[in-house]
Amino acid sequence: MARAVASFEVTGWDQGEPESGDGGPTLSHATVLKRFSGDLAAESEARLLMCQADVADITAGAGYIAREVVRGALGGREGTFVMQHWGLSASGREQTGGQIVPGSATGDLKGLTGSVEIAVDGDGAHTLTIDYELPDA
Repeated sequence: MARAVASFEVTGWDQGEPESGDGGPTLSHATVLKRFSGDLAAESEARLLMCQADVADITAGAGYIAREVVRGALGGREGTFVMQHWGLSASGREQTGGQIVPGSATGDLKGLTGSVEIAVDGDGAHTLTIDYELPDA
């Protein structure tokens, strides 16, 4: 199993109109563009579904699920792959996880499998960690 660590920046965010009803949580969706650097040199487009428990109190709880198409080079091998990932936060605690969709990789990344985790540090810097396997790697 290999590990790749990449920092990333959000380069685009297009959020749809939020849905909220009856004083319950706010549901929304967004298309997010990212640029990765480090062990993953790539760009991506993600589709997110999000839930905010209380928009007036961001510590109340939130969550997202995403499907993200990544195009670039992982460990020097070029191609595309799809990640499905999720995140939850409440009271300042965050948890994320996800997987590379089996069979989604193309080019030199064909056969890529693995798991993903996203972290945000105190300064707001984003990091993606991928634990992966590649045929003939």
